[in-house]
Amino acid sequence: MARARASSSSTTTLAIVLLCMTLVGQSYGQLKQNYYAGRCSANVESVIYDIVSKAYQTDKTIVAALLRMQFHDCFVGGCDASILLDGSNAEKNAPSNGSVRGYELIDAIKARLEQLCPGVVSCADIIVVATRVAVALAQGNWYIVETGRKDGYFSSITEAEKNLPPPTISVSNAIRLFGSKGLSANDFVLLLGGGHTVGAIHCSKFLDRLYNYQNTGRADPSMNSATLTSFRQRCPSTGSNNFVYADQTVGSEYRVDNGFYKAISLGKGVLEIDQRIASDVQTKSTVSRLAYSGDFATQFGYAMINLGRVGVLTQGPVRRNCRRNN
Repeated sequence: MARARASSSSTTTLAIVLLCMTLVGQSYGQLKQNYYAGRCSANVESVIYDIVSKAYQTDKTIVAALLRMQFHDCFVGGCDASILLDGSNAEKNAPSNGSVRGYELIDAIKARLEQLCPGVVSCADIIVVATRVAVALAQGNWYIVETGRKDGYFSSITEAEKNLPPPTISVSNAIRLFGSKGLSANDFVLLLGGGHTVGAIHCSKFLDRLYNYQNTGRADPSMNSATLTSFRQRCPSTGSNNFVYADQTVGSEYRVDNGFYKAISLGKGVLEIDQRIASDVQTKSTVSRLAYSGDFATQFGYAMINLGRVGVLTQGPVRRNCRRNN
């Protein structure tokens, strides 16, 4: 009992310290830290922290889910929560978004904030703040978040398929795509690795690398031989609903750390694009630095801040229900 109380006290203290770190008055354009101070009677970031923390206690995969949600939202029309909108033609129904989840968690956060300060906190900001909390809970750095986004009203399957990169995209094309969003090649490597340092990838997404890479009838020669054997056991050529961890560094599967970069440096990348960034002349030096230095956590935080600035709306509506327009 005493140990439980001590653990609870330690967790509460950590939460308070982390939340206080967000009160520094930095800003980017019309986004700024602690935007909701004076606009909501409750501490918005504290409310989000509590709800995400409870979800994390029972489901560690929520970290990967939120990272994927933020990335997929921001890359389609900007960070405007358009991915949350329901509808037959909404972007959440695009094939590229088939693995995105966590919508119910965002709903729960939104419902609580609507009770505390109706019509004030945007769904777009909830995604960004909730993702930062999840990263910190998974032993990543507590980076700053800027808030003040408004919510978009347009959501399209076509736009999602046009903007979201496939797992077979080349490094050069990926760098160009990220550049079109105002993100650097360094941001690309960090966001790819940060998103794949947690979570799992279904066999169907990389089966060709195991059995018929580029229609050769053979495996991708860049894959580590022991990893290939392991993957083939999990993923037979006839197809399977199984998955493998996106980060193949043992013990790192649910931590936001540099394990992903260590794995791909050894030929253990799961998706083709994962492995290519370890060998491409445009990215390999960055991968090597992140794998064998201690600056991933800080650099990933900066990349997430940059991602959160993509195509933001600072004028417009705040949806009262994240699934539909007002």
